[in-house]
Amino acid sequence: MTFGTVSLSRSFPVTPPGPPPVPAGTSAAGDAGYRWTRARSAVAASVLLLVVVVLTGCAGPEESGPVSARVSSWMSTAGGGAAIGSLVVDSANIDHAIATHQPASAIKTVCALLTNDAETAIGNLPTPDSRLTNDLNNAYEKAAAAGDDCYQGAEGSASLLRRSAEERKALGPLLTTALDRIDLVTGHTPSTSTTQPDGACDDPFGGCN
Repeated sequence: MTFGTVSLSRSFPVTPPGPPPVPAGTSAAGDAGYRWTRARSAVAASVLLLVVVVLTGCAGPEESGPVSARVSSWMSTAGGGAAIGSLVVDSANIDHAIATHQPASAIKTVCALLTNDAETAIGNLPTPDSRLTNDLNNAYEKAAAAGDDCYQGAEGSASLLRRSAEERKALGPLLTTALDRIDLVTGHTPSTSTTQPDGACDDPFGGCN
């Protein structure tokens, strides 16, 4: 309802209204404390919501999106293809060192390199795909064991060198299984080259596609 404006010819002193009455059983200080606590709770809730929104917005490609995109991102950042290729090269170098009867020190060097590369690759797990993680871990663990046995047997233990050879032989199929899984999930087979010529872009996860 709207009222018209009434003009008064004289004014009267107006006493400001006092604070509203305090309900029985409470105090003005207690009520103020309650309002302050409620206000702080509201502010805290707002801050928490803002943090959640910011963190959600900052989620990287490996934490959000379809699994194919997340695996592709992981392959790119972790150098998954090159890690696999390094193990293949290391294994071949061990075969060559043993076949050419190189000194124990040289054999131990290439064996240690296989173990180190395998452990570095394990450190990049898990992947966004649990099955791929399992496939890669199986391969990397086998490579690490092969390197360890080779290193321990380099001084002349034929049994350890033989066991290392068997582990390296099993490594190839395990790596192939992992590569097949990458292809199935992403639609791309990674390059396992450990060196890329200048200007080359053969790896679909190399960042230039």
